[in-house]
Amino acid sequence: MEKIRIRLKSFDHRLLDQSVKDIVIKAKRTGASISGPIPLPTNIHKFCVLRSPHVDKRSREHFEMHSNKQKDIKEVCAGDIAALPSMKNLFTGNTLCVRNHPIVLESITFPEPVVSAHIEPKSGSEHGKMSEALSKLTKEDPTFQVIKDPMTGQTLVYGMGELHLDVLMNRMKQEFGVQANLGNPQVAYKETITIGAEAEGKYIRQTGGQGFYGHCVLEVEPSENDGLEFENIVDEKAIPEEFIPAVKDGIKEAMEIGVLAGFPMTKIKARLKDGSFHEVDSSPIAFKIAASMAFKEAAKKAQAVLLEPIMKLEVISPDDYLGDIVRDLNSRRGKVEAMEIREGVRIIKAQVPLAQMC
Repeated sequence: MEKIRIRLKSFDHRLLDQSVKDIVIKAKRTGASISGPIPLPTNIHKFCVLRSPHVDKRSREHFEMHSNKQKDIKEVCAGDIAALPSMKNLFTGNTLCVRNHPIVLESITFPEPVVSAHIEPKSGSEHGKMSEALSKLTKEDPTFQVIKDPMTGQTLVYGMGELHLDVLMNRMKQEFGVQANLGNPQVAYKETITIGAEAEGKYIRQTGGQGFYGHCVLEVEPSENDGLEFENIVDEKAIPEEFIPAVKDGIKEAMEIGVLAGFPMTKIKARLKDGSFHEVDSSPIAFKIAASMAFKEAAKKAQAVLLEPIMKLEVISPDDYLGDIVRDLNSRRGKVEAMEIREGVRIIKAQVPLAQMC
C-alpha cells in the first residue's frame, strides 16, 4: 500500500449534503467559523489528480495510519492525514480533488540536498534493479536526487544528510531486494597549459595503394574560456577547407585524454598556422591523426598542470570553536577568505579543495 497524504484546504458547498450546506452558507454570510468534522459526500470516492495530463482515480477505502496499523475511516476532514491504497500514478506534490470541482494547490518548495555519495550495486547483475529502485525513490522523495556524473561516469545520490541516505539504502534492500554500496564521489580533475607553445605533426603512411598524408603546425596558448577555442589562420592552398574540421576533431580527441595523468584538458586556445597536403594521399583521417600528434607535442612544451575543483565553504560556529575550525581548514589546504559576526555567531568563509572535503 502506498500512503498518500491529503489535506482538505477548503470546501465547496455544492459538494456537501444539504444539512451541511446550510451551515456553510450561513457561516459565509455571518463570517462565523466552522469547527468539528464535516461529512463528505459519496462522490469524494471518485477524484482526479491535476497534473499534465490529469488522471482519474477511484478510491473506495480511506485509512487512518498509526505506526504499522491502519483503521478504516468514513470521512476526511480539514487537517486530517489519510492513506489511500493502490495509488501508483500519484507522486509527492500532486493535487487531489473531486472531479467536478478542479483545483490546483501551490506546489511545495523542497530544500536542496546537501550530501552526496557514489552508489553502486554489490552485484554487477543488479544494475537494472538498482536503477529502477532509485527511480521510484526519487519520485516519492523530492529531496533525494540521482545524477550521472558526465566527467567520471559514476552514479551519484544526493540527500539531506548521511542518515537520510542510510535510510533510503535500507529501503532499497528491504523493499526492492537490492544491496548497494555508498562511497565518496570520485574527484574530477582536469588539465590545462600555462604558457604558449608550437609543434608540428606529420602522419605519412604508404600501404602499396593509396597512402595517408597529413601535416599541420599548431600553436597553443592558455584561454579564459572553458574547453577548446579553435582558430584557423592557415592558407587554403596549404590545407584545403575540407580538412579543417578533421584537424579540430583531432585536437578535441587529444584533449580528452590529456598529457599528464589522463584527465581531460580545458581552457586552451589552439591556432592552426601552417601545414601541407597531398593531392592523392591526404584524407580527413590523416589530418585528424596529424593534428592529435601536433597538439600532444605542443601541450607537453606548454607546461601542462593539473586543475582540481575548489569549493566555497561557509562555516557557522560559536567563537569558542573558531581556533579549531581554522586549524582544520588549514589542514585541508583550505584558504580562509573572510570572517564576520552575525547574530552572535562567527561566520567563516573559505575555499577548500573538494578532494579534502570527502
